Amino acid sequence: MKRMQTVVIGGGSGGLAFAQRAAQYGREVVVIEGGRLGGTCVNVGCVPKKVMWYAAELAHALEDAASYGFEVTVGDHDWAKLKQGRDAYIERLNGIYAKNLASRGVTHVAGWARLTGPTVVEVGDESWHAEHVVLASGCEPGFPDLPGTELGITSDGFFELPERPRRVAVVGAGYVAVELAGVFRALGSKVDLFVRGDTPLRRFDPLLSSVLVECMRADGIVVRPHSALTGLKGEPGAITVGLQDGQNKGPYDAVVWAVGRVPRTAGLGLDTAGVMTDADGFVTTDLYQATNVSGVFALGDVTGRVALTPVAIAAGRRLADRLYGGQPGRCLDYENVPTVIFTHPPIGTIGMTEAEARAEHGDEQVHVYTTRFTPMYHALTPRRVPAAMKLVTVGADERIVGCHVIGDGADEMLQGFAVAIRMGATKRDFDDTVAIHPTSAEEMVTLK
Repeated sequence: MKRMQTVVIGGGSGGLAFAQRAAQYGREVVVIEGGRLGGTCVNVGCVPKKVMWYAAELAHALEDAASYGFEVTVGDHDWAKLKQGRDAYIERLNGIYAKNLASRGVTHVAGWARLTGPTVVEVGDESWHAEHVVLASGCEPGFPDLPGTELGITSDGFFELPERPRRVAVVGAGYVAVELAGVFRALGSKVDLFVRGDTPLRRFDPLLSSVLVECMRADGIVVRPHSALTGLKGEPGAITVGLQDGQNKGPYDAVVWAVGRVPRTAGLGLDTAGVMTDADGFVTTDLYQATNVSGVFALGDVTGRVALTPVAIAAGRRLADRLYGGQPGRCLDYENVPTVIFTHPPIGTIGMTEAEARAEHGDEQVHVYTTRFTPMYHALTPRRVPAAMKLVTVGADERIVGCHVIGDGADEMLQGFAVAIRMGATKRDFDDTVAIHPTSAEEMVTLK
């Protein structure tokens, strides 16, 4: 058994961020990863998803081109060519991650790790006794427990599709479901979105979900709320979706499950090490990413706390700062985390929804500002894609506690507003900021 200062289980965004920061502090670090370096985000998440979103945005732009005087003849979309370019890009990123680890003196071990003791890690015939073990194994897509589930694919399978299915059913109500539905539709597929509740994105501010559903339907996506499934029947390429109300929908060439993600902890040896998990299997941690076992920490999606790549990276770097950088109070504040949903148009959001603010502060303390408009880009196009914004404020000084925007450019504009909101900006601060004209972002500082 080898002795090692730090062992990281998981070579995704959080694990790599922690490992590289720890190495900068002079620590000996081993990163163990059984899959490709970069984890979900790089391989089957944010990065390849954004490539597909760009392709979908180009499809919409080609549709709009004639309104701006271009004579454009558009042929069929070559899904296979897009996939080839996307996969090559991801492979280059995998290599860059490996080089970065090597340049910082971090040891990369390919394999699946398991704990055989509180701070003892085993991979095949190798084992390490570590001063610190960091669990950063991430999550994976979940499957529902229904007959015929195996006929569907998850978001991982989406990136393996060799060609675009013509008829697609997407099952789910979260950001993965609406993002994939938008990509399929923009690139030419007929899409049905099956939502168990009354609307997708029900955990977000209702302004966002209502405008998004309007836009999805305008794009030709069939949104089916209150659709509880009983299972799938048929065969690949001819799949039927059964509903609890007795209806059968289809056939579909592909059914995509987007029903949530589960922690990747199977075979990790958490029971052997005595590491506690919650009812859903996520590793339990305190404010400082520490588990109940001394010397064992966890971060990123496996903890079930704000499953976003930048959150995992931030948590990893802060943990290394605290353990090795002489910053004992360093930890991640999980409040006011901005996030973007790459729909069409995109969504950006940070802070409380209107309902959350009213529940916490009371109706009398909450003042809400909203607007809806058609962005200037669509002044010439037949497509009249709306934008909408909401600021949620509290108190006499109208401190902004929530910012929600859907519309072209929302993905880029939110970052700057997020900085202001984390700094405690008030509505007066926004009002006193000179607008940049003509932009959609200026609407945020001119709300009345």
